[in-house]
Amino acid sequence: MAGSRIAVAGATGLIGSALVRSLTADGHEVVRLVRREPRAGDEVRWDPEQGYVDAAGLVGCDAVVNLAGAGIGDRRWSEAYKARLRDGRVNGTQALAEALASLDDGPRVLVNGSAIGYYGDTGDRAVDEDAPAGAGFLPELCVAWEAAAAPAREAGVRTVFARTGLVVAREGGAWGRLFPLFRAGLGGRLGDGRQYWSFIALHDEVAALRHLLDRQDLSGPFNLTAPHPPTNREITAAMGRVLGRPTPFPVPAPVLRAVLGEMASEVLGSQRVLPRRLSESGFAFAFPEIEDAIRAAG
Repeated sequence: MAGSRIAVAGATGLIGSALVRSLTADGHEVVRLVRREPRAGDEVRWDPEQGYVDAAGLVGCDAVVNLAGAGIGDRRWSEAYKARLRDGRVNGTQALAEALASLDDGPRVLVNGSAIGYYGDTGDRAVDEDAPAGAGFLPELCVAWEAAAAPAREAGVRTVFARTGLVVAREGGAWGRLFPLFRAGLGGRLGDGRQYWSFIALHDEVAALRHLLDRQDLSGPFNLTAPHPPTNREITAAMGRVLGRPTPFPVPAPVLRAVLGEMASEVLGSQRVLPRRLSESGFAFAFPEIEDAIRAAG
């Protein structure tokens, strides 16, 4: 998609800002979806929670990448915050999908964010895109999130779901919180440490999104996770080695539950998710191993 015009929702987030930098560096024109009144020609007004987007602003765009949504791990899951997590993702996706379906000269590709939370707790069992949805808040959220894109898919827009794992980056997300703790010598395994954490380096996340944008034959769900998911215990050891710090302080499961509430089930849960479809499509990971991903972020 050389020289394309690509609309990005969630352009100021961890992944979105990295994607925008990559696209603009390669000569693509990026249109940002913003929640305030647009101040420039490369901005389009939208309100994801209220399900509104200025569809006219998408005319002339070749593709839309939707990465918008409040952070899953930003705060405890009160009922109000769970509603915000859901409304921003589901209502925003539906608004974009309906806008794309209504346009004769609109984008023909929608790469929509999703998450490996779709699968729930998989324990030691490895899963790929053929696995069914799990049970609980996050799986239900992901199912509704992906279903909201139906109007675009039914209108013939190539629709891709990027089921992203834990992004290894120091600028934000879960790993953005881990780096300062480990640098201070306060890092340690969480719970028994046997739970699998399916990760992806930020570099590979951006490269995978661009791969999904460029390949006209790809649609449906893709797991954006490195091919060898490590356990939390292995990640803890790798963080200690890379940062040159001891990791002596395990955090007991009861403490995590007291601090994090319902969200602790995601930290203590195990997700061994494999990127089968991404690998089969020919995508090559630059940082397939956890230690290399940590060094790249560091």
